[in-house]
Amino acid sequence: MCGIMGYTGKSQASAVILQGLAKQEYRGYDSAGIALRCDGRIVNAKIVGRVAELARRVRDLPPECECAVSGIGHTRWATHGGVTETNAHPHESSDGMVVLVHNGIIENSRDIRSRLESEGVRFITETDTEASCQLLAKLYRERGGDAHSAMSRLTASLTGAFALVIMFLDRPDEIWCARRGSPLVAANDGGASYCASDPTALLDYTHDLFFLEEGEMALLKPLACKFFNFDGSPREKESVSLNWSNVMTDKGRHEHFMRKEIEEQPDVLRLTIDTHTVVTTVAMGRDFNLPRGIMKKIRRVQFVACGTSHYATLVARDMLESLDRELDTRVEVASEYRYRDVAGGDDTLAIFVSQSGETADTLAAARRARAAGTCCVAITNVRGSTIDREVPHTLLSLSGPEIGVAATKTFTGQISLLALLVMWLLKDRGTLSANDEARLIGGLRSLPTLLQEILSREDEIKALAEKYSSSRGFFFIGRRECVPLTMEGALKMKEIAYLPSEAYAAGEMKHGPIAMLDDKLTVVALVPDTDLREKTLSNVEECRARSAPILLFATEGDLDALDFANDVFFMPRTERELIPFIGVLPLQLFAYHTARCLGRDIDMPRNLAKSVTVE
Repeated sequence: MCGIMGYTGKSQASAVILQGLAKQEYRGYDSAGIALRCDGRIVNAKIVGRVAELARRVRDLPPECECAVSGIGHTRWATHGGVTETNAHPHESSDGMVVLVHNGIIENSRDIRSRLESEGVRFITETDTEASCQLLAKLYRERGGDAHSAMSRLTASLTGAFALVIMFLDRPDEIWCARRGSPLVAANDGGASYCASDPTALLDYTHDLFFLEEGEMALLKPLACKFFNFDGSPREKESVSLNWSNVMTDKGRHEHFMRKEIEEQPDVLRLTIDTHTVVTTVAMGRDFNLPRGIMKKIRRVQFVACGTSHYATLVARDMLESLDRELDTRVEVASEYRYRDVAGGDDTLAIFVSQSGETADTLAAARRARAAGTCCVAITNVRGSTIDREVPHTLLSLSGPEIGVAATKTFTGQISLLALLVMWLLKDRGTLSANDEARLIGGLRSLPTLLQEILSREDEIKALAEKYSSSRGFFFIGRRECVPLTMEGALKMKEIAYLPSEAYAAGEMKHGPIAMLDDKLTVVALVPDTDLREKTLSNVEECRARSAPILLFATEGDLDALDFANDVFFMPRTERELIPFIGVLPLQLFAYHTARCLGRDIDMPRNLAKSVTVE
C-alpha cells in the first residue's frame, strides 16, 4: 500500500526516482522521501505531503546530489506511527550503514525493537519499519559486511509482510531487495537497474520485468539483476514482457485519471469481447488452460474477492444463477473466506478476482483453497502478479493500467470477463443453451456503443451531481441485478466525495434504513424495465412519502418513471443480465462530478491506497 522506487545506473537518480514515485503515488500519499548516494555518503530528504513537494525539497539538497546515480524512494500510506517527517521513509540505521524503505507490516517489530533497545540501539521513529533497518545494521556488522548473509538472516528474523529495498553505505551501485507478501518488480535495461512496487513505474525504461516471488531476494547493479532465495541460494529467473503502453499511464487531455479511465470503458469491453468470442460463440482465449469437461464434476462455485472486485462477483453470481439453478453458487468476501470453514475439494471451483493480483486477503484465500484441493481460477489485471503466478488457471483482464484509486474501467473489465467465463463454464457443463449464448454475446457486442451514448450525455449527469452535491448523504437502492450496482455506486460516492452513502436491496428499506430518510438525504434508485420494476417503484414511493429527494435511473422510454422522482436519467435498454454494464457508468460519472463539485482530490482520495497489500 506504499510506493517504492529504486535506481542504480548512470542517469540522474533523483529524476528517475521522483518520476517513478509520481507514477505510484496512488499507492500512498501521506508522506514521501528519497535517499541518494552522493560523494560517498547517503543524503536523505523526507516530507509530509506529495511527491511534488518532495521534488522541491530535493532541489535544496547539496549540489553534489544532482550527480547521484543511485538511490531509493518511497511514498507512504501510514500503518504504524503518525504522518510525520520522522516516520516517513527512507529510514536510516543509527550507525548510518543501512538505509531502507519498506511496504507491508513487520508483525514482530515490537519484539525486535525491545531487544535492540536493551542492547543500546536508539530508535527515533514510531514505525515497524525501523526495527528491520536497525536489525539489518546489526546483522551486517556481525557478518563482517557480508550483505548476502545479512539479508538472508534478516528475512529469516522477520514475520509479517514486506517488500524491502536497501542501500548499504559501503556498497556503491548496489541495491538489495527482498519480498514476502508485498509486491516488488525489478528490471534492467542494459545500463541501469530499477525496482518498484508497481510495474507502471518502470514502463518508461523497459517492458521486460522481473516480478519477485514470495521468499525471493534480488541484488541490483547497473549491468544486471541477480536473484536468490531467502536462504541465499541463487535463482534463475526469466523476465515477463508487459504489453502496456506508456500512454496508458498519462492523463492526456483529462483533468483526472478517473475521468480518463471512465471514458476508456467502451474500448475495454470491445477488446475483451473480441478476444473471447467468435461471432455468437464464447471461446476463451488460448492462454486459458482450464481443462474441457471439468464442470461435469463441479457441484459448487465460489466467487472470492474484496471491495469493487467483490461487487463484480455479485454480478457474475446473478448471471450464473439465472442460467443454471442446479449449481451451488456463493459469493465470499476474501477477508472472511480465509478464516471460515468453507467447503472445498475437487468438486468445487473457486474464482478469485483481484485487480492488482496482489490483494493480501484474496491471495491468502486462494492459498487456502488450493491447499484444500479446490480447483482455482484467478482473474487479474496484471500479468506476472502474485495471483497470476500462484493460481494455475488465470484470465487476464484487458483493462490496461488503472491509476485512479477508485476502480472504474477495471470493474467493467472484470464483469465482462466474468460474464464470458460464466458462459464458458456452463457451456462446458452442458447447461448453456445456444439461444442464451447467442442472445448474451449479441448483447455484449452492443454494449460499447451504448456506453458511448451515455458518455455523450455526460452534461446531464454533471447537472444532476451539481444539484444533489449538497445532500447530507445518499441511499442507493435496487433489486436483483441492480444490488451490486447500488453497492458500487455507494462505494464510489464514499471513496471520492466523502459523503455518507449506503446501499440496500430496495425491499430492505422498511427493515430499518427508512428511519434515516428526510428531505436532505437523497435516494438514488435503480429501476430498469424488468419484471421487478413495479416492486422497486413501490419501494421508491415509500421513500418519497418520507420527503426524500428521489433520483431515478430508469430504462429509456419508461416515461411513467417521471411520476416517481424529482429527476430521472434514462439508460439504454439491454438484456437483463447485462444491466450492470449499462448502470455502472452513470453512477461513476455521478460520483465523479459530485466529488468535483465539492473540490475533492479525486484520483488520490484521503486515507485510501490503490492496492491493499496488508491484511
